[in-house]
Amino acid sequence: MPLPKPPGKPATLLDLSSAAQARAKRHRDDETRPAPATSPIRMTDEASARVVSMPAAAHDAQAEPAPREERPRRGPAPAALPAVLKAAPKPASKPASKPVAQAQGGVAQPASNAPAGPGAKRAARQDAQPSAQPAQQQPAQKAALEAPGRSLQPSAHPAGEARARARAADGMSKLFVLDTNVLMHDPSSVFRFAEHDIYLPMMTLEELDSHKRGMSEVSRNARQVSRTLDELIEAAGEADITEGIRLAALGNRDAGGRLFFQTQAIASMLPSGLPMGKADNQILGVVRALQERLHDRQVVLVSKDINMRIKARTMGLPVEDYYNDQVLEDTDLLYTGVLRLPDDFWDKHGKGIESWQQGGHTFYRITGPLVSSLLLNQFVWSEGEMPLLAKVREIAGRTAVLQTLRDYGHGKNAVWGITARNREQNFALNLLMDPEIDFVTLLGQAGTGKTLITLAAGLVQVLESKRYSEIVMTRATVPVGEDIGYLPGTEEEKMQPWMGALEDNLEVLNRSDPSAGEWGRAATNDLIRSRVRVKSMSFMRGRTFTNRYLIVDEAQNLTPKQMRTLVTRAGPGTKVVCMGNIAQIDTPYLTEGSSGLTYVVDRFKGWPHSGHVTLQRGERSRLAEFAAEVL
Repeated sequence: MPLPKPPGKPATLLDLSSAAQARAKRHRDDETRPAPATSPIRMTDEASARVVSMPAAAHDAQAEPAPREERPRRGPAPAALPAVLKAAPKPASKPASKPVAQAQGGVAQPASNAPAGPGAKRAARQDAQPSAQPAQQQPAQKAALEAPGRSLQPSAHPAGEARARARAADGMSKLFVLDTNVLMHDPSSVFRFAEHDIYLPMMTLEELDSHKRGMSEVSRNARQVSRTLDELIEAAGEADITEGIRLAALGNRDAGGRLFFQTQAIASMLPSGLPMGKADNQILGVVRALQERLHDRQVVLVSKDINMRIKARTMGLPVEDYYNDQVLEDTDLLYTGVLRLPDDFWDKHGKGIESWQQGGHTFYRITGPLVSSLLLNQFVWSEGEMPLLAKVREIAGRTAVLQTLRDYGHGKNAVWGITARNREQNFALNLLMDPEIDFVTLLGQAGTGKTLITLAAGLVQVLESKRYSEIVMTRATVPVGEDIGYLPGTEEEKMQPWMGALEDNLEVLNRSDPSAGEWGRAATNDLIRSRVRVKSMSFMRGRTFTNRYLIVDEAQNLTPKQMRTLVTRAGPGTKVVCMGNIAQIDTPYLTEGSSGLTYVVDRFKGWPHSGHVTLQRGERSRLAEFAAEVL
């Protein structure tokens, strides 16, 4: 804002008589020490004339209005925002006809081109005294207070302010206002915005406080967020919290921005149809106020609440969903674990091929352009004159080793009386029966046989080969419809209603041998149930499963954090199998891209001891397959 117009010289100073100049010469010694301007004992005629004329000049300076385009918009009791929140301000242009000099007292003084006499020198010194300073400083302070977001105090972090201004000038840094559901969905979300800054409204902190009680996943996340914020504040030390807290203070180097809290009340006008008593509307009001007061910076609201995003867009506010938790935006790009070889594969990769046999398998060492796109334990297949079903066993530069598979579609290789009905089931059984594979993920629509082949492989390795001691099965207890309430009994009795798929598949596996007879099937059923344990996910934390065959059913309903908790329960000699259908997610706030099953499929691909297969064809019945396609 341009500085106020300096007051002109009073007319009385130009009409002083020579007697006044003579008196000024007699008091030449007084010129070396400034006389108090407000002293009631001695006051010369010249000083009294100046004191009398100063209020009128100051009044003219205050009364002169600023240009309309430069006067800041006055809101209801605007609070001064930190300087680092603003973009680098443009330097104010100074009028060429009225040069301004800066005095030691910090007050702008008019610079005159006329020769300075003794009276003018004394006048300049008296103008620099504290008594005359408020007359010219009050308009400047008033304009600075009215300027939204301008702080009169110097920044405590000049280097951080310079970086923030540089990012804002380049258009790279944004100010993201986080909704409460983002923090409760991902407790580490404050570190996921790269070089951009984070702003937390007071209502967000209030909602975190109201959700911290309880043992649910939401309550645990709310408490974790509170602890993270407390650690950030402690790491800041004695620094001014209004200047922002470095997000990298806790070692998160990817977070290059700052965290700002709402430290003062911010009032903003909302549409009359939105009640201010609602938490979402108050957060929208804060976003609008920040947008109005930070003209040179982009303010964006981040929320996972669809209705809140709709309201923000109707108000003209920029809003985004939280995408950092999503592994892929398009699930069609999710790793399937299967790759069909091109028709000219042998023409481009057959030169210099090496082959040998070991342990009943044939190995091929190939070199070619396709090797760079392969992953360990990925299945490849081709049809035609030279059909091939193989698994990528080793990758070294531009060379890969392919291993042929065991055909579990043949009756002699049946697993607990079950044979593979399609190519993908054969791939899955090769993973489930391989002792070198510790982690297996199976995706597929309803009726593709995920649970059946997993249980069959587990029973063979528990009861026949004795590779594992028992089968442990668990699942997320998320109802499809309304919850039926509390269930009586022990842990396994409470989990029985959720394990209908286990009971159905065990019944199918028990009838796989028709020659066993009624007594034989009953004994087999008792033996199977003695080796199959049903556990609840609520009691998994802190446990360690050794030499177990752990099955996680309906894994699409798990969050990435829950999935991490389950997989890390595996001890020595334990195989973990996660299976589900990402098209049937029943957990609120989870999508196909943010599901824990999608998360582990993407993170474990290429690991030497893990494998994944997406089952394509339904084998339950022709009715189930057709319904899965058209419904």
